Amino acid sequence: QLQLVESGGGLVQPGGSLRLSCAASGVTLDYYNIGWFRQAPGREREGVSCMNNDGRETNYADSVKGRFTISRDNAKNTVYLLMNNLKPEDTAVYYCAADTMRLCEHPPPFDYDSWGQGTQVTVSS
Repeated sequence: QLQLVESGGGLVQPGGSLRLSCAASGVTLDYYNIGWFRQAPGREREGVSCMNNDGRETNYADSVKGRFTISRDNAKNTVYLLMNNLKPEDTAVYYCAADTMRLCEHPPPFDYDSWGQGTQVTVSS
């Protein structure tokens, strides 16, 4: 059974950067389409980014395009989200997710079969 564990969240000032990591265990991610979504209090869940299992398709929410980069290291069974030029509106709990069937599209989906417990990102001065 696939398990996902996020790390790397924290408090950062506006304009700063964070890199989130998502370590998978139980099964290999090689055949999974992956993604990140976020949830902020009082706001709807939002797909942030996604990547198909072959790495050939990636998509980003318009709100993060040009600032966030998704990547995967299949050898380490790990997914990453590099976040640059962070803004207060990026404050949320970030979840990584995976699904063998849910393809990456625009806007990025958030309804995956598997996701982790989330990591808090707070952007504030």
